[in-house]
Amino acid sequence: MDGRDLSACYAQLGFTEAPFQITPDTDYFFPAQQHLQALAHLQFGVASGGLTMVTGDVGVGKTLLCRYLLRHPPKGVRFAYLLNPDQSYADLLCAIYQDLTGQVPEDRSIGSLQRTLWRRLLELAGQGERVAVLVDEAHRVSGKVLEGLRLLSNLDTEKEKLLCLLLVGQPELEQTLSRPLLRPLSQRIGIRFTLKPFRRQETMRYIRYRLRVAGPRIRFRFSPGVMMLTHYVSGGVPRRINQICDRSLLAAYASRRFEVSPHMILRARREITGLT
Repeated sequence: MDGRDLSACYAQLGFTEAPFQITPDTDYFFPAQQHLQALAHLQFGVASGGLTMVTGDVGVGKTLLCRYLLRHPPKGVRFAYLLNPDQSYADLLCAIYQDLTGQVPEDRSIGSLQRTLWRRLLELAGQGERVAVLVDEAHRVSGKVLEGLRLLSNLDTEKEKLLCLLLVGQPELEQTLSRPLLRPLSQRIGIRFTLKPFRRQETMRYIRYRLRVAGPRIRFRFSPGVMMLTHYVSGGVPRRINQICDRSLLAAYASRRFEVSPHMILRARREITGLT
């Protein structure tokens, strides 16, 4: 079954698009309390110019949170978004400069990149713009590069910081920062927040929310009991909820039904996780 066939399936169920896709689509940003709190922590970190860290296990919505912040940036803030931080310090400096200017620097030596970036930050500050470097998947950044980012965040004038640093990653990031070499960086992180899986009621609201966004007038439904079962088998992890619900929707379509059954949820869980 190709993409066109799947689109036809969702359309026949009454949806304008797949309601439980796992791509970080900001149109589906669910305003759960903890995600709003995490967003507020990141926004405060940008406003204060300090170092901010948000961590959470796989699938709890960290990248979607980053994309939402980028789509709704604070006024007067320009972002450099590092989605693939598993590279050298020079490559990261190039990526930051390219995000801020739209140009690739000719001289890629670290010394030249730092000087060029410093001048650009001063130019933006003179125009009333602040710069935030948002590092997604920050747990993949090497200790050496993290130390380089710390030194980069030291750039300032007599009045203000020229750059703030936002680190978003899995809990392994905390372990990396516990190393003696990175103690100076860890001590400078003034704002920390941890995203956790949904509670049961949050999972139920999350499912209803995505159904409403993708098909506000549909008659397809998940009963309260099915949603509670989905929470139990998914552990409240948004990505796993999406996978289970999407597989269950297709099972309902194959059965010519407009309601997901508990059996469909359990079968979807087995197919996705291999657990019985």
